[in-house]
Amino acid sequence: MSVLFLFVTTAAAQPGGDRDPLFTSHELLEVTIAAPFRLIMRERPIDKYVPGTLRYQDSDGTLVEFDIGVRTRGQFRRKPEHCKFAPLRLNFKKSQTRNTLFDKQDKIKLVTHCQNKSPRYEQMVVNEYMAYRIFGLLSDVSFSARLLRVTYDFTDDNQQIENYGILLEHRRRLEKRTDTSRMRVKEILPTDLQPEYSNLLSVFQYMIGNTDFSPIRASPDANCCHNQILLKTDDNTIYSVPYDFDMSGIVNAPYAAPHPRFKIKSVRDRLYRGRCTNNALLPATLDYFRERRDEIETLIREEPALSKFARNSTLSFIRQFYRRIDDPRQVQRRLVGACI
Repeated sequence: MSVLFLFVTTAAAQPGGDRDPLFTSHELLEVTIAAPFRLIMRERPIDKYVPGTLRYQDSDGTLVEFDIGVRTRGQFRRKPEHCKFAPLRLNFKKSQTRNTLFDKQDKIKLVTHCQNKSPRYEQMVVNEYMAYRIFGLLSDVSFSARLLRVTYDFTDDNQQIENYGILLEHRRRLEKRTDTSRMRVKEILPTDLQPEYSNLLSVFQYMIGNTDFSPIRASPDANCCHNQILLKTDDNTIYSVPYDFDMSGIVNAPYAAPHPRFKIKSVRDRLYRGRCTNNALLPATLDYFRERRDEIETLIREEPALSKFARNSTLSFIRQFYRRIDDPRQVQRRLVGACI
């Protein structure tokens, strides 16, 4: 590993470490969530939680059940014209979760499937999970994710639907694990960010075909940053940590479209948004990606939740990235010469 990337540990490649019990395994977790989902998807509450339950079978076969609160969250995917089934936030009672798989969990994000009875949307959830897993292979300073198979029990409509979902590590748990604290500012300068991490992130976003982010500023009336959060260490090292990859090429959602200002036709058309001030770091950054290529491709190849079509499509997309970074002329034109 390049000396420039000594701060990027390999611990994230293996489950365990300082992660909470929920995120110490990458095995698919089957859960049932019972709540009045017809009401929730009609009213899409953002401020108040609706009572529900979550149950799963523990490793010893014991059925565990929690009382939870359920509400919708998000911006784009919360709108009914975009998603029939909105993303959720689950609110656990710590007194119930103590010494269970959900120990230390409180309010936690659940990435959902957007559209019911759609194999494509089902696989999109798994591909977004792959994006979280890939970045977790590259850096410990990343959100942990757990793939679920969720049975949604509509207590107000006598129906059930089953689909994949992703539970995401809470921001406060990430802060504790990485010994950082959140910065609540509107924007920062690119030069304020830890340069190796910033460059690593820029290349990662290019790899997955994502332009729906900003590491330095937020949308109006929000804290920095857009689809990233700022974390700071005691010595004032600042990381802009990414999340929310549904607009990326690796997910390839039907509703995803790049902003017109980027002048690309599709989210599958990569556009580099790395900083010119970090161009000197690019050779080492790309070497690091080459070093992790086998792990990344193995991760995708061995994910059982991916369909054969989705697996092959995702591998093809990632291999296109590696062909580009292995071609010096492409690197010069598409990365070095395209920096901002």
